[in-house]
Amino acid sequence: MASPPTPPRLVLLGDRRRPLADLYHALLVRPWWFALGLLAGGFVAINLTFALAFWATGGVANAHGFADHVYFSVQTAGTIGYGGMTPTTTAANLLVTAESIVSLLTTALATGIVFAKYSRSTARIRFARQPTVAPFDGRPTLRLRIGNQRGNSIVEAQIRVVFSRTHVTREGETFYPQVDLALVRDRAPALSRAWTVMHVIDDASPLAGHDAASLAAIEAELFVSVTGVDETTMQTVHARTSYDAGAIAWGMRPADVVGARPDGTMVVDLGQFDELAAVA
Repeated sequence: MASPPTPPRLVLLGDRRRPLADLYHALLVRPWWFALGLLAGGFVAINLTFALAFWATGGVANAHGFADHVYFSVQTAGTIGYGGMTPTTTAANLLVTAESIVSLLTTALATGIVFAKYSRSTARIRFARQPTVAPFDGRPTLRLRIGNQRGNSIVEAQIRVVFSRTHVTREGETFYPQVDLALVRDRAPALSRAWTVMHVIDDASPLAGHDAASLAAIEAELFVSVTGVDETTMQTVHARTSYDAGAIAWGMRPADVVGARPDGTMVVDLGQFDELAAVA
């Protein structure tokens, strides 16, 4: 089955970037390799800077060449102190004092960032590739499959689906109203591997009277969010995604993921999570 069309790229203008002010937040949301690489790079940069200062001013006994000054800087920053190289001048002792202060502050900040990132609870919610619209029990119904990719459950998961569209007012102003879709059930006591979110398209639904072409014409979008409590960490987790009008599969439904073998064993086939089935 063909993948849904890629949504248009968003260009943001006029944003005032403050990378240093948002550095802590950026490290928390970036991958581990990025955060650890940045911290390691900062440690190397500090040591090289002080090594250059030691090398330029001198005063380190038994240090011969730039490499020895680098090793002395590393020993100072790590409070190792093997005793083979020692500061012998006022300038060298002042640099040792400065590097000790900088290293202590850097270590404290790095420890806090690593602990905060490690203890930050995140969700691994899987959203189906496409929502579907097809009759269900005689009524047109929007359906979307979601699931928890971890082996535990998300307790009291709250699901919310918001419908957004482009609307031009009588004054000619472009407006983007957002309406909550009424779900058949918007709360899962324990969200595990698969859960089907359903919205009945009745006369009160903002989707009433629309088809694929009309939804595309008004640039409709669906925003889906899930919030709940991870039963292992007992912390609140959340996840969200969005779909444009072209992602909706009309006349289709989510393929069955739960079945039974001849011996009565129940089977959950997550390989069918994104698959769709036609509805007559």
